[in-house]
Amino acid sequence: MSNTIVEASRHHAKDTGSTEVQVAAITTRITDLQDHFKAHKKDHASRRGLLLLVGKRNSLLKYLANTNRDGYLSLIKRLGLRK
Repeated sequence: MSNTIVEASRHHAKDTGSTEVQVAAITTRITDLQDHFKAHKKDHASRRGLLLLVGKRNSLLKYLANTNRDGYLSLIKRLGLRK
């Protein structure tokens, strides 16, 4: 499922750097880490990494909302993010 979300966000076949693809990739990493924390509750080093990823995703979403509002709205709808 994670690759399908990233592939759906691409503009062309080799697109890896657009904002939409970066947000989709970070979102899949965040969901994977959330599953990890259900089993490993005391893994605080990885929890710090999760917080950094959430902050980075938030920054990218703010940028996307300011530059491409339609792309932002379709991306958060596709990823199921609450904004």
